[in-house]
Amino acid sequence: MSRVLRCAHPADYERCVSLFTRSVHTLAASDYDTAQRLAWAPLEPDLPAWRQRLDSVQLWLLEEAGVLLGFIGFSPDGHIDLLYCAPEAARDGVASQLLAHAESRMRAAGAEQFRTEASLVARPFFLRHGYRVTAQQWVQRGAIRLLRCEMHKQIRRETADAAGRGESAAGQIDDGGDGGVRAR
Repeated sequence: MSRVLRCAHPADYERCVSLFTRSVHTLAASDYDTAQRLAWAPLEPDLPAWRQRLDSVQLWLLEEAGVLLGFIGFSPDGHIDLLYCAPEAARDGVASQLLAHAESRMRAAGAEQFRTEASLVARPFFLRHGYRVTAQQWVQRGAIRLLRCEMHKQIRRETADAAGRGESAAGQIDDGGDGGVRAR
């Protein structure tokens, strides 16, 4: 089966929130205790707050046979706000494919660096993709504190220039002629 990379629509938001919750409670268990995971991803999410957050970013999904494998939310200025994979799709290239797509789009928009606030779970992934930890941050969620890492990746100017000319750094995106974007 082939994977489909596409721009999300508001009708996708609840699936994204569900995947986020499952991802945090499954994949983050080695780095965050139960109280931290519940503060980060309540089992009863605030859907109006999520709709507002997801409306504020460019949101892309990766699916296979209609099943959501992961999603990424980013801003053209280079900020990656969200990157989550379904637990059953973890370590299968989903996050890498989503990140490559987002970086390509942000480069084309003129971003000169990429930045994110990565969980302890995501930190090794971003390090493998050329990001560097610039600070550790404590985030307060109610009475619970969570440690995360501010991370940055500097873009080489010639790479940003190539993206601005429409040359895809990801090399794996295809508009199949029907407006949908598919990963090859």
